[in-house]
Formats: sequence, structure tokens, C-alpha cells
Amino acid sequence: MRVVICGAGQVGYGIAERLAAENNDVSVIDSSPELVQNIQDRLDVRGHVGHGSHPDVLARAGAEQADMIIAVTLYDEVNMVACQVAHSLFNVPTKIARIRAQSYRQPHWQNLFSRDHMPIDVIISPEIEVGDVILRRVALPGASDVVLFAQERIAMVAINCDEECPVIDTPLSQLSELFPDLKATVVGVWRNGEMFAPKSSDQIRLGDLAYVIADKGQIRRTLSIFGKERPEASRIVIAGGGNIGLYLARRIEESMSGSRVKVIEASREKAIKMADQLKRTVVLHGSALDEQMLEEAGITNADMMVSITNDDQVNILSLVLAKKLGCKNTLALLNNVGYHGFTRSLGIDDYVNPRAVTISRILQHVRRGRIRGVYSLQNGAAEIIEADALDTSPLVGKPLRELDLPSGIRIGAIYHGDEVIQPTGDCVIRPKDRVVMLALNERVRQVEQMFRVSLEFF
Repeated sequence: MRVVICGAGQVGYGIAERLAAENNDVSVIDSSPELVQNIQDRLDVRGHVGHGSHPDVLARAGAEQADMIIAVTLYDEVNMVACQVAHSLFNVPTKIARIRAQSYRQPHWQNLFSRDHMPIDVIISPEIEVGDVILRRVALPGASDVVLFAQERIAMVAINCDEECPVIDTPLSQLSELFPDLKATVVGVWRNGEMFAPKSSDQIRLGDLAYVIADKGQIRRTLSIFGKERPEASRIVIAGGGNIGLYLARRIEESMSGSRVKVIEASREKAIKMADQLKRTVVLHGSALDEQMLEEAGITNADMMVSITNDDQVNILSLVLAKKLGCKNTLALLNNVGYHGFTRSLGIDDYVNPRAVTISRILQHVRRGRIRGVYSLQNGAAEIIEADALDTSPLVGKPLRELDLPSGIRIGAIYHGDEVIQPTGDCVIRPKDRVVMLALNERVRQVEQMFRVSLEFF
């Protein structure tokens, strides 16, 4: 696949890194010579200095032969114009743009990005994507990560297996025997910095991060079995009143009526503006690093504090202080991947990486075959993939035990009609079923092939 990426910042670099590693033909455009030089030095991609919306720059980057343009510069308008130029002058089939300003996303302007006006096939809004990820964590404090698939009927949950976990050293096959009606499958385990797809004879060990695919209706029961049953957070403190903070507070007001939210914002102007836009949320002007301010926000009795300021260090330190003052659960927004490794040693329960969330959303549209959803795990070590099974798929028509799937691929759930089916050796995947599975990085291409339409199909 030939891809042109506009923007060599964190997101652009991350996408280029993933696509180049999979032997795609990648060109990256950025107005910063330093960023272009950096990406050329580190990755097998072509770099071009210039504005991503300029026709001559797009032409030099190979837009005429491109299958896709991904515009993720810091400026919405540059991303929008780059997609328009790619469509009008170079007829690029797929156009993806990152658009952060919510004024462009108002429902009554939804025709703006239609083919007749500004032809953008996929709009990525980091604030909404990250806000939704955090909202799911707030609703399920026992899970380290929660992602929904198959019309929100199937969930992937990540569970930290610590001293509270009663299933440590239990073979996975025994779990199925103990809970025969539980529609949940452990599809991946992150252990000592490595991801693997476990076999039924493997055991969960202390310190593992288990990735489980389950019927959404059985998530809480699954968490309970792993010793992670927690009530939905009702007293929530948010540090940071930017776009993500506003979106998150508004969504909590809409979907969690029993929750009480307090927001701490350092900018007086932002705090006043935010207070005007929210109904039940209390907005406080001050620093999240001020112990007195945290106490005023009720941190000693809080179920969860979410720190989502623009400063990773503020996010980390404010949560360390919150934990010391008695907050039950903490969640940090961390852009710097270098900080991810030691958050737990500081007592921070979890973190969200905005770049990883955005990349997962884009990969969903990069993957070939009938791929409906993609979620990247552990900086690309594996992916959770949702795909449609076609008549021509090698997965269709045989019991799962006869498929001889390669190691590194594990099916977690099958969505048939309106029913979620837990995969067993006797299960048969039928045409039009949706399959949710884990694939290690080196197996993603094979999964794509399994769900591609062969020429004979036509």
C-alpha cells in the first residue's frame, strides 16, 4: 500500500513507524526540516519538507500513486485542505484527517465532509477518542483498559493480575471448567515486557496483564472472577479543563447521573468558560499540585481522580499526591512513552496514551480485508481485530479445532446474528459472522488475508 502522511509529530511518526514496519510504501510531509530528518534517520520512509496542503509538495510525495492520505498535522485546516487537494487533483481513494475543533463536528454541519463538499472519508477527533476511552475506565475502575466491538456487544478488557487475583497459577482450561457459562476468553498476556497468545494449558502468573474478550453483559462478572470487582466511580475529580476535560465531564453528566464531578483548572478564563457549559459539575480554579485545592475538591473521599492536563509531569505528580491523600483510583494522561514504565511504582493505577488511541483508530482503516475494528496493544506488540467472515474465508465452515490456526492468533468471540458466542473446539464460523480476535504483530498480515475477498468470489 502507498500512503502519504502529512505531519511528522508524535501521531504521524507512530503511524509511519507501524506502516513502514509492515513494508508499506510510506512518504511523510512536514514543514519542519528537523522532524523530517528525524523520521528519515529512524524509519524506512521518504521525507519531504513542505506544507502538506500544497499541490506541488503532495505531488513530490507521490500523491498520484497513493492509495491513502493521512493528514495529522497540528492544524485542522491544513489537514482538511490536504484531503481536498488529494481528492481533487490526485484522486486519492481514501482520505483520513485529524480534526480537533469540535465546531466542525456539530451535527447540523455533518454534510460539510461529504463527497460533494470537502471529501474526507474518515475524521479522527483525538479529544473524543481519548475521552471515550477514559469514560469506559471510569465506569469500570477494575479494568486497566476497555474497548467495545460488534455494535458494543463484545468487550476487550485488560486486567492486572496482582495479589488480589484468585486465579493466579490456574490453567486457562480449568477456568472454562469452573465457569462453563462465562462468555469470556483470555486471548493475550503481557508478561515481562512481551506479549503472547496463550494456549489452554497456560497459566496466569502474578504480575501478568491479561487481555480478555467477553460478552459485554459479563464484563463485571469477569472482573469479579479476576478479583477486580469495583463499583462504578461516583465521586470523580478531573484535573485539566481543556477539550478532553470538558468532553469527559459532559459525557459523565449525560451517562452517569449518580456521579458527582469536580474539575480543577489552572486557567481562570478556562475555568469560567467550562463552568458556563456544564450543568452539575463543580469547576474549581487552582493547581492540581496544591494539596489544599485537592482537599477542597474532596480528594480524600474520591473514587477516582483523572489527571488530563497538557503536562505529563503535572499529571503524574498530582496523582501521586491524590493517592497519598486517600483517593481510591487514579488515571493519568501520558504522552511521553518513557513515563509509562514506572507509573505503577509511583502508585498510579493506570494511564492513557493519546497517540496509541489515535493510531488504533487510524489502523482500522489501513487494514485490508473486511476489518471493522482495530485496537493496538502495548505499542504495536499485538492488535485486537474485529472482522467480517465471508464465504471465501478459510475460517468458515469448519469446527475451530480443525482450523489449525497459527500460534500468535487467538479467537475471543464470535458475533452471530444478535448472539455472542464463546469459541470452543466445536464452534463453526459461518458467513457474515463477526470474529473478534487477538493477533500478534507478526500475524496481522495473515489475519488480513483470512478476511480478504478472493477474486474467485466475483
